[in-house]
Amino acid sequence: LGGWITDNISWPWIFYINVPIGLLAAAMTWSIYRKRDPGPRRVPLDVVGLGLLVLFIGAMQIMVDKGKELDWFASGQIVALAVVSAVAFLFFLAWELTEKHPIVDLQLFAQRNFLVGTMSLALAYGLFFGNIVLLPLWLQLYMGYTATWAGLATAPVGLLAILLSPWVGKNVHRIDPRALATVSFVGFGIVIGMRAHFNTQADFITILIPTVLQGAAVAFFFIPLQAIVFSGMSAERMPSASGLSNFVRITAGAIGTSIFTTLWDSRAQLHHARLAESMSQTNSALLQTLAQLRAGGFSEAQALASVNRLIDQQAYTMAVTDLFYLSSAVFFLLVGVIWLARPKLGAGAGGGGGAH
Repeated sequence: LGGWITDNISWPWIFYINVPIGLLAAAMTWSIYRKRDPGPRRVPLDVVGLGLLVLFIGAMQIMVDKGKELDWFASGQIVALAVVSAVAFLFFLAWELTEKHPIVDLQLFAQRNFLVGTMSLALAYGLFFGNIVLLPLWLQLYMGYTATWAGLATAPVGLLAILLSPWVGKNVHRIDPRALATVSFVGFGIVIGMRAHFNTQADFITILIPTVLQGAAVAFFFIPLQAIVFSGMSAERMPSASGLSNFVRITAGAIGTSIFTTLWDSRAQLHHARLAESMSQTNSALLQTLAQLRAGGFSEAQALASVNRLIDQQAYTMAVTDLFYLSSAVFFLLVGVIWLARPKLGAGAGGGGGAH
């Protein structure tokens, strides 16, 4: 859908469409919460903690955004950003754990459900988002898909999510949320495992089927994990818990994207080198291909460039399937992690003291 919009609608009109949608979403959110939220309680602003947080996150975000471009720790700029981020983080931890009114309530991590739920949500979201970024990149750069067709191949992920999410929300307090989250993680593991068998001959339907099935895993993803995060949480700590868990999740998504694109390039270079080693002057398939290209009017340089393009296609396809295999395995491992939580079945999110 995003690809179709980019191809067919000019940027001014995209802006004109997005602004009303954003205002409508804001109005709906205000109508829901304006009568429930008594308003923030006035406490002294933790200026030092806020400054350290901005410095820590800002340096880390620039580092992950520029890391691939600057060849990571081979760059002095990346090293400097990493040092600034690490030092600011350590000072941030020390300050927040001793401040009377911290900007971030790190003591929430002392609660088992919050710790397990937030870490599982963050790791899974990083994997999920990394795969979301890689698939259309691979389709457009190495499978010949336009932005529109890449969008069509990835858009149906919402179909089953829309159908199943209401059922999950209705039953999350009746069914153990760990079981529901397990369905999600196993579903992601199976779907991404299907993608690990993709090759350069995969047609549109082969690519589309895992995307449609992934919608079921998405439906069981956010709601049960959020239920685990907030299980046993006292009402006054809910806003802090919500903000912190979402912050960790979004940060994990940004880091996951950077890591996945970097690993993709790294693995592709490895596969390219191995494939190129087999392309010697004694390779009959290579010689036949070059001869056919020359017969078709290609110069020597053009023929070699065409062969190199084919090697690139195979190398990046092998690299993306490597990451699909890795993601699938990690999702299955997360099943064991989520069962370390001890949510209170049938209790509301604000159902009393924290579970440890």
